[in-house]
Amino acid sequence: MTPDNELLRRYAETKSEEAFAELVRRHIDLVYSAVLRPLNGDTHLAQDAAQSVFTDLARKAAALSRRVTLTGWLYTSAHFAAAEIARTETRRRRREEKFMREPVSNPIAAAEPDWEKLRPVLDDVMHQLKEADREAILLRYFENRPLAEVGEKLSLGENAARMRVERAVVKMRALLAKRGVATTEALAAALSANAVQVAPAGMAALLATNSVAAIATAAAVGTGAGTGTLTFLKIMTATQLKLGAGLLVAAGMATVMIVQQQTKNQLDAQNAMLQQQIAQLKTDYGTLSNRFLTASALESPSQAQTGELRRLRREIGKLREQNQRLQNSQAKPAQDKSNADEAESPEEQQMRLTIGKKMYDAKLLALGEIMFANEHQGQLSTNFDQIVPYLTNSDQYKAEPLSGSNTFELVYSGSMAGITNPATEILMREAQSWPTLQGRWGKTYVFADGHSEAHTEPTDNFDAFEQEHTPPPPSQ
Repeated sequence: MTPDNELLRRYAETKSEEAFAELVRRHIDLVYSAVLRPLNGDTHLAQDAAQSVFTDLARKAAALSRRVTLTGWLYTSAHFAAAEIARTETRRRRREEKFMREPVSNPIAAAEPDWEKLRPVLDDVMHQLKEADREAILLRYFENRPLAEVGEKLSLGENAARMRVERAVVKMRALLAKRGVATTEALAAALSANAVQVAPAGMAALLATNSVAAIATAAAVGTGAGTGTLTFLKIMTATQLKLGAGLLVAAGMATVMIVQQQTKNQLDAQNAMLQQQIAQLKTDYGTLSNRFLTASALESPSQAQTGELRRLRREIGKLREQNQRLQNSQAKPAQDKSNADEAESPEEQQMRLTIGKKMYDAKLLALGEIMFANEHQGQLSTNFDQIVPYLTNSDQYKAEPLSGSNTFELVYSGSMAGITNPATEILMREAQSWPTLQGRWGKTYVFADGHSEAHTEPTDNFDAFEQEHTPPPPSQ
């Protein structure tokens, strides 16, 4: 059987759709099961998440073809794709004020009682394991490979592979016990029987076709690789909502899109249609937060973030000008004093200037962290000396450098895979708090999704807020 990396290399070099379709067929059950669990059995959302995973695989084919096995990458990518779609669905439900919703029934046949306790926490526990242990369990029990083949994939002998699998299972039992899930020797059997479910018929062919079409469409209309995946996913979702059809209809639509894409004289009309649908979907779903959490390959800083930095820099400049005018107004004759009184006081102006600079520094450090993680497989920095070199050549840093990175300190320096809720978990914090003019105390924080905020408390005690929003330490 042709190895995965050889098929992926063939697709990267020759755009062989047959090679890519074979990859999807091999791994569709693993990916589909990995996204189905965190999405509570919602098959439509699971299909969207699986589509995102395989489109990313097609887009990163050249880089990933150097991997001996794709199983671990696909499993991790599925975890993050499902989490992203779950967050999007949560925001949509909140906007529609649907505070109560009946749980979606799981179409999978009733599992054993132990599996019902294990299923909700399985993927979180798997991602707490080290990569080598996770890879061993995936190959042995998710893909049900014999130990000899597991050893071959991991460059180990059969006995060494058996020992690694057994140690990984012991660690997994310990993690499950911390979550209140008692396991027995039947854990391995439960994983083999239930961890991977058979994907719906025809889904592999559909996802392979759609993924290849997404890359081709993105190249044709000039969109970036990062937004191409999301754009195509949104278009497929909108098509499903409008037509209310099953997989066969979706496959038909994908075929039509491929034909349209290959017809050069229709590219302009297709581009206009895509832009119109993007605008409509942005209105419905809102702008996604900075994709700070792609563990295997984080994207570059978004235009929204650099635009926010420019806005903050302009505001700092205006505040400085206003502050200077206030100081100059105090030296003018008394008849001009009434005009100065109508403006903010020098103390208020200086406070706004100080807070604006703190927020700018926080945003700039967040960008440096993104660029660092982008080149270190999702691993965050351990000190600011690692971040600053990524900023010194940027236009933002040259226009408005950092006041000093020593005013901030790192709170979390593990892998982004350990972050479960990026919008509420702190990566950096200001080292010292400061008094506000209203008698409160303030402190600036950078969160894992890339946004920053200045938080205030009645007293100089931020322990409760930081404990609530600090991620757990990286797993050892």
